[in-house]
Amino acid sequence: MDLKSGSSVLEKQAAALKRMLTISTGSGTKSHAAAPEPSWKILVYDNAGKDIISPILSVRDLQDLGVTLHLNLLSERDAIPDVSAVYFVMPTSDNVRKICEDIRNQMYDTYHLNFISPIPRELLELIAGAAVDGNCVSQVAKVYDQYGNFISLDDDLYVLKKKANELSYFALNSNEIKDTEMSLLIDGIVDGLFSVFVTMGVVPIIRAPRNNAAAMVAERLDQKIRENLRDPRNNLFTAENAQHGQFSFHRPLLIVIDRNVDIATPLHHSWTYQALVHDILDYQLNCVTLDDAKPAEIIKNKRKPKSYDLGSRDKFWQTQKGSPFPAVAQAVQEELEKYKSSEEDVLRLKHEMGLDNETDETVFLLSDNTAKLTSAVTSLPELLERKKNINLHTELATALLERIKMRKLDILFEMEEKLMARRTTDESFVELLSDPLAGTPEDKMRLFLIAYVCGPTMSDALVKQCTDLLEKNGCDMLPFHYIRQWKTFSKVAVATQVQYGGGGTTSVQMFSKLMSQGSQFVMEGVKNFVVKKHDLPITRIVDALLERKSLPEVEDYQYLDPKAIRAPDPSTLAKNRQNFPEAFVFVVGGGSFVEYQNLVDYKNKSQSTAKRITYGCTELMNASIFLNQLSALGKQKH
Repeated sequence: MDLKSGSSVLEKQAAALKRMLTISTGSGTKSHAAAPEPSWKILVYDNAGKDIISPILSVRDLQDLGVTLHLNLLSERDAIPDVSAVYFVMPTSDNVRKICEDIRNQMYDTYHLNFISPIPRELLELIAGAAVDGNCVSQVAKVYDQYGNFISLDDDLYVLKKKANELSYFALNSNEIKDTEMSLLIDGIVDGLFSVFVTMGVVPIIRAPRNNAAAMVAERLDQKIRENLRDPRNNLFTAENAQHGQFSFHRPLLIVIDRNVDIATPLHHSWTYQALVHDILDYQLNCVTLDDAKPAEIIKNKRKPKSYDLGSRDKFWQTQKGSPFPAVAQAVQEELEKYKSSEEDVLRLKHEMGLDNETDETVFLLSDNTAKLTSAVTSLPELLERKKNINLHTELATALLERIKMRKLDILFEMEEKLMARRTTDESFVELLSDPLAGTPEDKMRLFLIAYVCGPTMSDALVKQCTDLLEKNGCDMLPFHYIRQWKTFSKVAVATQVQYGGGGTTSVQMFSKLMSQGSQFVMEGVKNFVVKKHDLPITRIVDALLERKSLPEVEDYQYLDPKAIRAPDPSTLAKNRQNFPEAFVFVVGGGSFVEYQNLVDYKNKSQSTAKRITYGCTELMNASIFLNQLSALGKQKH
């Protein structure tokens, strides 16, 4: 089955947000396209609502939907009594109290209250009381549970939280967490996953391990969907209630995986564009922030760091985000040369027409004189947009290149690939740890932890030698204290040692263009790799469950079908080779762009029955975030 357009998680969530903001039809059942004109309105959101909207709808998109102003619920806001307000917030006590104040103070003309997760009855009664007190019951136009508690970053990528402090690996693995707190954490994850499948309009078949946090998430999600399917008045998975989307009778597979299956990958140094940007720069919710100025210069000049959107509208980003960095630098250089060639064509035409000193407006007026000039002029806006995009990626690639050279990230990446493929010796690894120019203390700790987890079992003497070197280099040793205990007690750690085979790198000659003086990027001293991709542990698990392959790690995986009356017989299950049109992979405890890209590569090269594989996680972590969490866990253990 080919998945129809508009069926990705991002497209479904975008459609739901647009319906929410289309209030001109009254009933809210017509599409935005069907409305002759959008009604003008104000959008009021909290931080969670802003995080959900910002990667999907730009300011221009909001304006097209009639949003003249967008404000944070908890900020100081002026009353605008003649305008409707659309609220998009979490149903917390603080948020509801603020909404009640708005209603009592007659802040807006009508109130369209959209809650990201279902609002509890007691909070709903507070709103009803405020509407009665303010004598404006008719002005509360609607109260709606949106089931939108997740953030779509791409067609095949979503997260539950921007910064998942309460859903983090640390929170889920802390030995100080109480049972009641853990239960609330699991419920929060289940709420987000339930929202994903309500938005998609499908009931998944769930596969998950046993006896860990991922198992608890899978079992509670199964129960939550079952309870909803049994409720005829509030069944969110019927054709009528599937969020106006195309209700699908082809059910996807949801694979819930615990982060403890693979501790090494989130620590791995990256070599692909998107993963490098996330690892090295400030990259959140499809937005990268760049600032090379010193703090004193920022204060003196009052200059804000520059932020750039790297969303689906950026064609270069979409094409190159999974490419190795040297290939990206080559592509940026080629785009720059194409732009210069196009610019020269326009200047030459102006010269031939004798319009060297004329304004663009004059050229436009005379453009009917020649088809060539008309073509050149109409391409000017596109040229300017291309130039802006090239400048962005030139700046990004330059920032990455500087850090790669400064920290020898190419050497660290190559060594880690060899360690994960078990193709190196202790001597070469220790030599790199000893190099004072190879990476920061954090980089060295990442390298050592990967060797400790993925390589052959280290002797006590080698561990002592390495830890002495790390301490000498000023490394925080707490992450190692936690990983040492994790490896001792975790059954998963034993299996992890044999799961990274097949990877590695081969150095090839650097691109000649990038070695020339005319290139923007002087790549001398940076290695160029042909990378043989690993199938990372999570990708191996996905492949085994989709293709019914025998793999020790998945032999004990649960099979949960929320529509089934009773659990299937394992022997029947083994014979039933069911094809899934789509697979959702969800990592409890945080995911990474390295892992996401590995799944994308697997999907592109495999003959899998699934037409799309969507990756989700509680939060997207870079190595720095993960190390901080390991450090906090190590502090508890040590």
